[in-house]
Amino acid sequence: MAISDEQLDQYRVEGIKVRVVRDILQINDVRGIVVAWDDDYVLIRRPNRRVVKLRRSYAIGPASEPRQAPVLDGAPFELEDVGEPDDAND
Repeated sequence: MAISDEQLDQYRVEGIKVRVVRDILQINDVRGIVVAWDDDYVLIRRPNRRVVKLRRSYAIGPASEPRQAPVLDGAPFELEDVGEPDDAND
């Protein structure tokens, strides 16, 4: 589900720093200010002043809020607990 135009406009007008969650790795998140958008993409200005063009289908929310789980294939992605390693493999 893509973020609404109204929500993006609120982030832009109020200058709210956003976080774009692209995958399971937090290091790959993009943080910055919403600059512009169209039906498919959003432009985010990062703190180093570079502009990044990202799909609106990514999870976008305020950077001040806790990180959202990324959405893959229409469902939130969750890590699977595989338990402890087998002793036989040591």
